[in-house]
Amino acid sequence: MNICRRKIVSTLALLFVAGFAHAAAAGQVVVRKSSEPFDAFAVRDQVLLEHEWKEALRMQQQIQILQALPLACTPYSRPYIYYRCNGLFYRPYQYKNKELYIQVDDVMPASELVE
Repeated sequence: MNICRRKIVSTLALLFVAGFAHAAAAGQVVVRKSSEPFDAFAVRDQVLLEHEWKEALRMQQQIQILQALPLACTPYSRPYIYYRCNGLFYRPYQYKNKELYIQVDDVMPASELVE
């Protein structure tokens, strides 16, 4: 009975210490005087806007969109309509009655490409 109680106490102590170690690495803590004006909702909104901006930039970096194709592009029709321009492939896309071109992965196997 005494050994079981020791195991329980040591396990609880270990969990308690691990909880504090994790909380210490949780993030930055800012301490302000109560006399200083502070709007927590404005800070939250600012952080949210920064996050949305970073996500928009990340998505923009992942997708290459052109309004016009470069010169000397070769059109292809299989497996769908696309263009090969300087070793990159673009697929037409209709957006607000305009034709845009989105970069896609290589469509043709290297054995079918004719230089």
